[in-house]
Amino acid sequence: MNEKSFEAVPVPASVTPLRFDAERCIGCLRCVEICPMDILLPPEEKGLPPRVMWPGECWYCGACVMECPVQGAVTLRHPLMNQASFVERDLLGTSCHKG
Repeated sequence: MNEKSFEAVPVPASVTPLRFDAERCIGCLRCVEICPMDILLPPEEKGLPPRVMWPGECWYCGACVMECPVQGAVTLRHPLMNQASFVERDLLGTSCHKG
């Protein structure tokens, strides 16, 4: 009988939405179970952080971060265009609000 082996290799992407801190991650894999997009795979070695296989498919929902029992073990970085913050400015030097 012919034996076949398969290997999962991460798909390259221009984004890295998830970062795991190997020193903080306890390898519980709750993030793998909760991810609605299934972009994470369990590591080959028990106790290590999961592998981010399809980073371009991340919805940036934050479910993995919220499910993680260890603060800072996984961080989610939104794309730069989503990190903008807006501040209301009075360009004319007068108040728009009636007081």
